[in-house]
Amino acid sequence: MSKADIGLVGLAVMGENLILNMESKGFTVAAFNRTTSKVDAFVNGRAKGKNVVGTRSIEEFVGAIKRPRKVMIMVKAGQAVDDFIEQILPRLDEGDVLIDGGNTHYPDTIRRTAHVESMGKLYVGTGVSGGEEGALLGPAIMPGGSPAAWPLIKPIFQAICARTDDGFPCCDWVGENGAGHFVKMVHNGIEYGDMQLICEAYHIMRDVLGMSAFEMHDVFKAWNEGELGSYLIEITRDILAYKDEDGRPLVDKILDTAGQKGTGKWTAVEALEQGVPLTLIGEAVFARCLSAMKDDRVAASKTLSGPKAKYEGDRRAFIEDLRQALYASKIVSYAQGYMLMRAAAKERGWNLNYGGIALIWRGGCIIRSVFLGKIKDAYDRDPGLTNLLLDPFFKEKVVGGQDAWRRVISTAFISGVPVPAFATALCYYDGFRSDRLPANLLQAQRDYFGAHTYERVDKPRGRFFHTNWTGRGGTTAASTYSV
Repeated sequence: MSKADIGLVGLAVMGENLILNMESKGFTVAAFNRTTSKVDAFVNGRAKGKNVVGTRSIEEFVGAIKRPRKVMIMVKAGQAVDDFIEQILPRLDEGDVLIDGGNTHYPDTIRRTAHVESMGKLYVGTGVSGGEEGALLGPAIMPGGSPAAWPLIKPIFQAICARTDDGFPCCDWVGENGAGHFVKMVHNGIEYGDMQLICEAYHIMRDVLGMSAFEMHDVFKAWNEGELGSYLIEITRDILAYKDEDGRPLVDKILDTAGQKGTGKWTAVEALEQGVPLTLIGEAVFARCLSAMKDDRVAASKTLSGPKAKYEGDRRAFIEDLRQALYASKIVSYAQGYMLMRAAAKERGWNLNYGGIALIWRGGCIIRSVFLGKIKDAYDRDPGLTNLLLDPFFKEKVVGGQDAWRRVISTAFISGVPVPAFATALCYYDGFRSDRLPANLLQAQRDYFGAHTYERVDKPRGRFFHTNWTGRGGTTAASTYSV
């Protein structure tokens, strides 16, 4: 068998499926796993008869790949990636490419890119979204790192990625060093927000409107055929129709404790570091944390009371309100995510193509939706757009849907149903459209107890003042505040 076009380390589900995807597109792939019995099982099982070269040592693996070598690592993020880099790097030649396709935290990719480049090799940190099915049939791929690596990996990556209905490949170069993994991190944060919004809509339908899972299935089926059409709405539709062995909805029997792998948390922490109000994704992360406190919640439910309101209005009209509220909240979530990407790009010197990122996300990935094409249109209209809420299309949708949005949140609050993502999205919208917030009082408080100074509305920006509020504080001020 001829030498491989690319090698892949790590034969878990994603690694195996990516190999089979590459092979199906005409590429020969070398495979390696630390536990070599997995290599034997793979080449004699799913990969039997295919152009897959099973290798049982790092030396054999590297030697089986054409130069310039392209080596993709699909192992658990963290120390395992560093360990494989240190094993493989000395055996590579100048100009060879190392690719990390795991869910790596982007600062690690920045560090690794600098290290690998210092050794004369090229490094790529790439987000891969779509789960095991996407890996096999076509994921969304977000590569970043050493720019010189892109022409070498582009033919393979754009062959195996998903494509939009109009044939656009859901893979393009994102930017330098950690940009690819950063964009994937934001993708995952938005995914957290989308899922939480859908769950809150479900919660309202279940506990306020008293709808069964099968009735909700019909609602999500209709929503998926309109402007909310997306992978997550589609699978929610299917989940709500799925019956357990006794014919009852399986979803009703699933314990209400959500897990998480940390990428949503990374996104929220990054937003705090950048000073970006990523409130919806933050609430989505905290909602999962609250769900995990199952025993505490069960105990609290026996002693803490709430309203028992029952909805007595027009249910069909309220479901339409709920659809509009979900769409408006979704717009806010993406607006915040794009704000975070802009802030990071400015700090890191990345030249991110925001419309292009939306196109990458249109197919293959978990947040793929009709909606993303509208984001591409927005950045085509204004490449310098600072906030999606200021785009004419999205502004019309949010302004036009805000009455429904407010009715939904009010009804949920009156009924005692928590809607943290819906509510924080509306709070962000109301705060963003306010030309005067109460932070003047907050800054006065800071100056009162800490002499932190303030600016004045009747003086030019950039001039700072301190008041001796008590008559005992003197005129010495602390450093100025930053915004």
